[in-house]
Amino acid sequence: MEKWVCVPCGYVYDPEIGDPDSGVEPGTPFENIPDDWCCPVCGVDKSLFEPYDERRNR
Repeated sequence: MEKWVCVPCGYVYDPEIGDPDSGVEPGTPFENIPDDWCCPVCGVDKSLFEPYDERRNR
């Protein structure tokens, strides 16, 4: 499953971990996160996330 990064703050959503504090279970693909979910670090909505490129972000 693909990781996604928050453009404003750099938080990386890893679907293997999920976001249990916000009710997103481990194993949840980014596409299946509810639309009202927000970045747990800076609070922006899903629209400000983009696919995470591990090669670019080393």
